[in-house]
Amino acid sequence: MEKKLHVKKGDKVIVISGASKGVIGNVVEVSREEGKVIVEKAHMISKHIKPRKQGENGQIINVEGAIYADKVMLYCDKCGKGVRAAVKVETEEKNGKTVTTKTRVCKKCGAKL
Repeated sequence: MEKKLHVKKGDKVIVISGASKGVIGNVVEVSREEGKVIVEKAHMISKHIKPRKQGENGQIINVEGAIYADKVMLYCDKCGKGVRAAVKVETEEKNGKTVTTKTRVCKKCGAKL
């Protein structure tokens, strides 16, 4: 069963708990099945790479690991901290049709997230 997450790919978030607490970065990838996200520069892990061809050296690289989505909050640039999001619904008349648009905004200051 897929979980509905409060963040999506490309969102700017802040890590609120764990070893990477306080790190601000963009969401690179979202896994709804696991309820996890990958955030730039957060939860760096060492990955061991085997050599592919004979004579090639193996190596250890640092990559971002997945963390639970519950450990991140959307980041508001205007407030300068992690915030909850509200949905602002706007309706417009275009060519005789009513068009509704939903945007996520900061609950505290009303800035677009």
